[in-house]
Formats: sequence, C-alpha cells, structure tokens
Amino acid sequence: MKQGIAASAGIAISKVYKLEKPSLEVTPVTANVEVELANLDSALEATKADIRTIKQQSIGRLSEEEIAIFDAHIAVAEDPEFIEQITQSIRDNQSLAALAVQSVSEMFAGMFDAMEDEYFRERAADIRDVAYRLKAHTLGVSIPNLTLINEEVIIVANDLTPSDTAQLNKQFVKGFITEIGGRTSHSAIMARSLEIPAVVGIGSILPEVKTGDTIILDALEGHVYLQPDETLLNEFETKRKDYADYRESLKVLVDKPSITVDGRHVELAGNIGTPEDVDAVLENGGEGVGLYRTEFLYMNATQLPSEEDQFVAYKAVLEKMGDKRVVIRTLDIGGDKELSYLKFPHELNPFLGYRAIRLCLDRPDIFRVQLRALLRASAYGTLAVMFPMVATIQEFRQAKALFDEEKANLLNEGHQVSDSIELGIMVEIPATAVLAERIAKEVDFFSIGTNDLIQYTMAADRMNQNVSYLYQPYNPSILNLIKMTIDGAHKHGKWVGMCGEMAGETMAVPVLLGLGLDEFSMSATSILPARKLVNELSYEAMQKLANQCLTQATEEEVIELIKKEIDLV
Repeated sequence: MKQGIAASAGIAISKVYKLEKPSLEVTPVTANVEVELANLDSALEATKADIRTIKQQSIGRLSEEEIAIFDAHIAVAEDPEFIEQITQSIRDNQSLAALAVQSVSEMFAGMFDAMEDEYFRERAADIRDVAYRLKAHTLGVSIPNLTLINEEVIIVANDLTPSDTAQLNKQFVKGFITEIGGRTSHSAIMARSLEIPAVVGIGSILPEVKTGDTIILDALEGHVYLQPDETLLNEFETKRKDYADYRESLKVLVDKPSITVDGRHVELAGNIGTPEDVDAVLENGGEGVGLYRTEFLYMNATQLPSEEDQFVAYKAVLEKMGDKRVVIRTLDIGGDKELSYLKFPHELNPFLGYRAIRLCLDRPDIFRVQLRALLRASAYGTLAVMFPMVATIQEFRQAKALFDEEKANLLNEGHQVSDSIELGIMVEIPATAVLAERIAKEVDFFSIGTNDLIQYTMAADRMNQNVSYLYQPYNPSILNLIKMTIDGAHKHGKWVGMCGEMAGETMAVPVLLGLGLDEFSMSATSILPARKLVNELSYEAMQKLANQCLTQATEEEVIELIKKEIDLV
C-alpha cells in the first residue's frame, strides 16, 4: 500500500494506464536566430490551436470555471511580456526556441511557486502546462492524446496538467494517481468537478507499475494498492458500492439546514475565486459565500481591472446568491503575489511585508476603485466586505473611512447603494486574535484565515519542508486563539466565520462547532459531508470536547480526543 493525498474523493478499481510523456531534453547549441524566431511563432499558433481544441472538447463535461482555465492558458500563450522575454532570450543567447521557452517559463512559474497562497502556488502548473506544449511544438514532438482512451482505466502519471485532465472521459477514466501535486491544483479541482477519484503527491510509483496492471485507488484515505489479491479486490468493491450509496444519500441534505441534534444552527458557506464558482456552491447546498477571493480579477488581467470590470463580477455573484450573504475579500495581493503590471519593492520576507490591506491603504488609487465597484454591486444582493491581514484597529478605521467616503461619493452621483453592508476583517495575525474583544466593538464580523494564522502563530513557513511539522491546525495554541476570537466577537453580538482550509475538515468541524464558530466556509464539495456531520452532533457535547481540547499540551492529544468523541457520536 502506498500513501498519498486524497484530492478527489472516491474508490476505483481498474487497470493501469501508465502515462509517460516524451522527454523534451535538448542540448544547447548556437542557433540561427531568425529560424528559431520563426519556429517560435509557428509553435505559438499550434499551441493556441491545441488549447482551443481541448476547450471545445470540454464543453458539456466541465463547468464554466474549469473551461475558463483554458482561456487563461491562451492568455499565457498570447501574453506580450511572456513572448517578449522568450524572443529576447533567443536573440541574446542565440538560443534554440525550446531552451528559451524552458528558461523563461520557469522564471514566470517560479514567481508563482514563491507565493504564500497555496492556490496561487498551484497556478505555476498552468504556466508549465502551456510551456510544455509550446516546447514540444518547437521540437516537433507529439504529446499523448488522452481522448483516445476507450477502456476503463486508472491513469498513473508523474503529474497531470489541466490540459490532460480536461481530456479525461469519466466513462473510461475511473481515477488517477500522480506522484506530485496537491488538493488545490487545477487537475485536482477538475477531478472533483468530474467526480473522478484522485490521489496525488504519492511519490515514486511509475517504476512500480505497468500498463494493464490491476490497481485499487482509495481516494477517501489517500491509499493506493498495487497488484491486489482477490480478497482485497472484494473488500474494496464493497467499499466502492457503499461510498456510492453514501454520496447519493447526501443529496437529500441540499435544501436542509445545518443544525445540530440539540438545535444549534450554523452556516455552511462556500469559498470561491470566480463568479462561475457560485454554481457549485448552490448545487451543494451552500448557505452563502464565505470567501470570494477578488485577487483573481487582478491575477488574470494584464492591467488593473477597471471599476466596471469589477462591478460586473461582483454583481454576478451577488445576483446568483440572491438573499444569501456573500463575503467579498478586498485585494489580498502584494509582496508574495506579484503582478507583472504593478511594481512591488524587493523584500527579504514578503509574507510579512507590503501586501493586502497594507498595500491598499498605501495605494488608495487602487483601493478606491475596488470599493466603488463593491458598493455599486451591493444593491444586487447581501454583501459583506472583508479586509485581509488587518493587524491593528487603526488599519480597519482607515479602510472604513475610505469605504464611507466612496459610499457618499456614489450616493451623490445618483448610484444605488445598500444600507446594510457588513464590514469585517480576516483574523490571520495573532495580534488581532489577542485584541479581538476590543476590535469587535467596531467591526461587524470576523472571518478566521487559519492558513496564515497557523504559520504566523507557529513561526513556521508552511512552504518550508524542513519545518512543515510545525504546521499544526489542532495545536492548542491555535485553538485558544480561535476561541479568543469567537468569544471576543460574541461578547459584542458579532458573528465569526472561518474561511481557511480547516473549516471543511471532518476532524475540525466538531471542535470548531464546540468553540462556537457561527459560519464555516469551504470548498463546495465539502459542504454536504460537513452538513451531515453537523446534523449528527450535539452542540452541548462538542462544547465539552472543545473545552477539553483547549487544555491539552499537544496537537496529538487534541486529535486523539476528537477521534474518540466522533466514534461516540
């Protein structure tokens, strides 16, 4: 048995399709510049044609969100700066087009790799996807065509690009396993959309399998079984059927409230990055949007998005959600998330530097445009605006002052603006959690961003493998900060949500419920399993569990307590 990361839940039993892509290794030589420039031009056209074909094949099988990924890929292939850098590399180094594509794409992908947010780090895979196809065309090498698969298989690969995943026909592809990758990669997101079981980050497996081998993929536990015997096959066939029955049974909860056996109601909302993501939230019974990451509007653009562009995006989300609350986070970018069209200062530690609300307050010309768009959109739904990475009450006051100024300006201009917009902050800096009771007097809500709160509290960069053991969501210090935040807000009648990864984890839901969390915001596919769990729990019992967890000394002790309690429920 091999252990990986369960990226898209399910169980599959089938034959292996071993995906081995051709090597694109090339020896550096002095090249004819004009020939290579012409080669690059034709390769770019061929690459764009490929992407458009894959996009067309995806219509009807993927959501608008997934299909939009290929618009982003075409944008990469058409990006003037990307092309100019490759062209310049060819000219400066008398380089083969393939080598220039390789070096420039790695430079761009490296920028995304260095970002703090896991979602953005995974976007490096998109650049490498386009670059691999582009490099292959410059070398005249064919890439495997997964659309030709016509029998039931489980794909085993080093990695699957978004282009690969979009070609998968779930009639035949029953699952996939990759040596690298994470839950937030585009391929994992697409797998969840297609409801194809997937285990990623399993480490070296390709040398151990060959096409035609029988394999079991357990994407509930993240396990893969090679060459299973008859007993194991029968055991997992039963598990596969039981899981299918379980997923079907969850559908009855779509329109049900999230309420404990003793009457405690909580809100289960969805995290989104684009307006297209709203459909999945609603289909899975989401009671709101707990986090709309507006930075995608900026990351996917070649210049600062206009007020009108932003207004249209925000309005679309609010209209789709109707009377359900939508929490929109203002621009969370800077330092660690660079934009090609916006200059940032070089920083030794960008994670703790010039970013998020710090950037916005320093650049009111950018911030005011977003605030105006949000205010105009507020007339079309139930809007809550959240400021990220707030460390002091002064920062919130400054942001609120700009918000109020733009609201007055818009009303004077004759625009409609809602009178019931909630203003809150993300709690992701320990200092904010410690002062939550005092800050709560002035904000309408808190939303806890656990991804950053954990790494800042533990002083451990979660991207650093050497200290990854310190990324501990269930450490009692983290739980006590969460409790401090919730109690501080509740003392002044304010609600508290959580939009970090922790909110959707089965292990975390019981203790967060017991700590008094009001809103849990998570990926759309996690909503119904979380609702089923909430509906089976006793709030009173979970309060006792949470209080016990707060007094433990280690994360391991907390996890043991939670497991014991879940077994008893």
